[in-house]
Amino acid sequence: MPGSFVDGQTVDLPGDELEVIDPATGAVVDTVADVGPDGVDHAVAAASAAFSDWWATPASERGAILRAGAEALRDHLDELVPILTAEQGKPLRESRLELGRAVETLEHYAGLALTIRGAAVADLDRGARGMVLTRPLGVVGAIVPWNFPTTLLSNKLGPALVTGNTVVAKPDETTPLTTLRLAAILHDAGLPAGVFNVVTGRGETTGQAMLVHPDIRKLAFTGSTPVGKHVMREAANTMKRVTLELGGSDPLIVLDDADVDAAISAASMGRFFNCGQACLAIKRVYATESIAERVAEGIAAKARKLVLGPGDGASTQIGPMHSADGRDLIEAQLADAVERGGEVLAGGGRPEGDPFDDGFYHQPTVVWDAPHDALVSTDETFGPLLPVWAVADLDDAIERANASPFGLGSSVWTADLGAAMAAAERLDAGYTWINSRTKVYDELPFGGLKESGYGKEHGEEALAFYTEQKSVVFRT
Repeated sequence: MPGSFVDGQTVDLPGDELEVIDPATGAVVDTVADVGPDGVDHAVAAASAAFSDWWATPASERGAILRAGAEALRDHLDELVPILTAEQGKPLRESRLELGRAVETLEHYAGLALTIRGAAVADLDRGARGMVLTRPLGVVGAIVPWNFPTTLLSNKLGPALVTGNTVVAKPDETTPLTTLRLAAILHDAGLPAGVFNVVTGRGETTGQAMLVHPDIRKLAFTGSTPVGKHVMREAANTMKRVTLELGGSDPLIVLDDADVDAAISAASMGRFFNCGQACLAIKRVYATESIAERVAEGIAAKARKLVLGPGDGASTQIGPMHSADGRDLIEAQLADAVERGGEVLAGGGRPEGDPFDDGFYHQPTVVWDAPHDALVSTDETFGPLLPVWAVADLDDAIERANASPFGLGSSVWTADLGAAMAAAERLDAGYTWINSRTKVYDELPFGGLKESGYGKEHGEEALAFYTEQKSVVFRT
């Protein structure tokens, strides 16, 4: 079975066997080991040994090595795409988009290598001058979920490596295969041994060992809010830095004067891409009363047209959910909404017959006018389920949107610039799109408010979460 990737080579570390399942068929794709604390110790030792030389490598050279690695990944897309689809379930087109974004993020941070600077302060005192040095943290742990295993890894890997840190990454136990191959490609392209290591295993064993390891100085985690809180608590015991990108329940607000058709398209894409399995996704729609039914029916019409099927199907537009447990949760949330008065406008259940019976499929589903305290409103819906409500005006929509404990993303559709700016300022979210689809840009910082996380990924701002500043005083 594939081993972990440590110190520049694939190694077969001992551990319980874990099956990687194809969500489209339920078949076993491959197996990996749950390497546990011993495997983490081995990887951290390699990362620690590589740290001094990597830190001593000039930032320009680190950037050039990272750029060469990104180019090598781009050259291997045809190999990586089917691996990602087989283990995650998403359509081939979406796998190519994900991997392409991962490459772009690494390229972006390679380009920022020469922007890493300290500072100088003249005349602190008579004969005294000050300097502020920027230093890497050391060994960084990256724990990555199954929904976007390569882009969410690159968000952490890019800033960590370019600032001089070494990395130990743990992909989700259900999606380790693309990450293992990615690590080998980066090494073959010139990344020194030990600078980037991958260990495989469960969160409660291998992941937990990373949380408590004294030589990991920072943890970058993407996943659910409950697990993120556990990460933060454990990190406090060894004063680890953390970056947490957690759950979301992103609202999309449509006002009377909006381009309604464009808003409908953005809502459909923002909800059903990756089968709705994204932290940063449209999960609630609020439209003013005069257009609300048109918006709801428009999204439902698009949902009905989506072609559901295996990820490697030529015509597939939306693949299976990643797991049976995830589908069960979506079904429970939908049942709660319907039992309490919500109306299903599209979808509503599992498709039947070949090829759906063996996989984890759920129809793209739109539900109208569920109670505002239903699970589809209060909880994160991590699948192809979208509730739509009518609201009186912008103030009502913002109040409803901000009632959530989450604060990741948000969208507003309106022709009124004043209303758009008011919404951008008042919405409790780390990202707001105005008349735009939910595209994340490497140039802009990204991170959630409230229970959606801590710290920033993307943008120059992310570099600060992988470095520390040291003050130096010179007296002449």
